[in-house]
Amino acid sequence: MKSLLLLRHAKTIPVEAGGFDFDRTLTERGIADAARVGRYIHEHQIRFEFVISSAAKRARQTTELMMQAAEINVEALYDRRLYEAGPQQLLEVVTTIDSQRESALLVGHNPGLEDLLRLLTGGSESMSTSTLALIDVAADDWKLVPGICKLNWIVTP
Repeated sequence: MKSLLLLRHAKTIPVEAGGFDFDRTLTERGIADAARVGRYIHEHQIRFEFVISSAAKRARQTTELMMQAAEINVEALYDRRLYEAGPQQLLEVVTTIDSQRESALLVGHNPGLEDLLRLLTGGSESMSTSTLALIDVAADDWKLVPGICKLNWIVTP
């Protein structure tokens, strides 16, 4: 059985005139929420072996703050394909995870994460900023298909 965690990036500043969405940073609330998620992970002894995060600045910041607060030091890959990705593209990225890994965390954006959650579990859940969800996967590899995945829990800060 595999475990896939989904984490939506924390709250960000609005796009500034002439700025790029990809470069938006976290607000003070976003910084606090990312750390809060990390503390939740630490307190509940939630473990994952690998992180794939969007390369967008807000996702990178969320990942780094969460891992620091969780006191977890695992390999993190920052992948530009997760930025503005739909559920099928997110699935393609997940399939690249080494099958020896039993658990992974995907840090990304909406609507892609909500759509992925719906595709895999059949459930319609809201993933506001800093929402963390755990999906149980009844498989020996990361070739995820609907029907083998079940939402275990979902929390917001």
